[in-house]
Amino acid sequence: MAGVLLAGGALAGAREGGGLRKVPGLGWVTADPTVGRRILTDHRHFTIVGEGGVGHLWAQILGDWVLDLFDGPGHHDLRTRSRELFTEASAAALVDGAWSVALDDARRTLAAGGTVDVGRLARVLVGRMMISLLGIPTLGGSAAPDGASAVVPGDDDALVAFATGERLASIALGSAGSTYLSPEQVAAAQEIVAELTRGVPDGWRHAPADRLLGRCRELGLGLEETTGLASLLMVAGTETSASAMARTTALLIDTGEQHRLLRLMADERAHPVERAAGEPDVVENAVREGLRVTSPASVIGRGVSAEVEVAGRTLRAGERVMILTWAANVAAGPFRADRPYVRETRQLWFGAGRHLCLGAALARAEIAALLHALWDDGVPLQIVSRRAKRRVLVPGYDELVVARA
Repeated sequence: MAGVLLAGGALAGAREGGGLRKVPGLGWVTADPTVGRRILTDHRHFTIVGEGGVGHLWAQILGDWVLDLFDGPGHHDLRTRSRELFTEASAAALVDGAWSVALDDARRTLAAGGTVDVGRLARVLVGRMMISLLGIPTLGGSAAPDGASAVVPGDDDALVAFATGERLASIALGSAGSTYLSPEQVAAAQEIVAELTRGVPDGWRHAPADRLLGRCRELGLGLEETTGLASLLMVAGTETSASAMARTTALLIDTGEQHRLLRLMADERAHPVERAAGEPDVVENAVREGLRVTSPASVIGRGVSAEVEVAGRTLRAGERVMILTWAANVAAGPFRADRPYVRETRQLWFGAGRHLCLGAALARAEIAALLHALWDDGVPLQIVSRRAKRRVLVPGYDELVVARA
């Protein structure tokens, strides 16, 4: 994967051949955001269920019904019925419900002069969200918040859930060379999926309508579809979310951009303005910039389903394309908390077209909640110690200890 990302840097810097090249062993590769978006939005010639697409991988784990759910007529029906699952409002409510206690604890610790390990905190937060969304039974065997009783999971429960999701993500995200899985990988992934989704049937049947599994039921999603969505959320929102939260925190401190953010937050409080629908506030803008620079899902794959010409190159059915999203996104420049909207990249870190990340609003709400908890008091932070994760596909921190500067 490191070699792929380094190649992406070279492709992002040179646009010969329209930014699309064929690499032996990988297929077609691009780090051009315009070319990448063209591919992701062209559903007549590119597919997510062909070799190179994540749907191809999931069909091996969950069964062939995934092919229709991900890219057939069933996909349009699923997106239509599930679009209300993660609105900006519902995402904010989910985050507040699952995270408010942990974030309040972090605020109090920093205010008292203590330290907070943002690396661990991010894993705890994501694990709590997994339990809340999927009704994962806790270590004590009691129902999670999506079930009939409202039990708040402890840190140990959350870390176990995160580690389980991380194991599944390592199989799914480790398919840069090929999306064909070995029988051993399929068996391991199926075992993890069964473990993660064992609470879904009960939650789907009994969860109230204001919970995710209950909303899936009320929107007409069957148990099979709901279980599939739950599995996908595990891969899309485990390592990637924790990575974006910790790395955005480190970027703000390391670059000194936290001081710009603090000034902008103070100005916004002193001179509130009415914003147009969808217009980000200063923290939301910093979240967008953090996602641009970190781009946790660094590569997006597609299979070529029909011959097509892109950027002056002829791509033939059966070939695969890798869109190097991290390289495409970082080419816009260094991290800056108040960077204006970059039209070329838009939100390529979430994909594009009809397969745009279903949980994009939730991911933004998660990172924003953490940044508010760390900086709402108006005091800059310093990094006391850090330790990067090693031998991982998604860069992150095992430890990122911060304190007031």
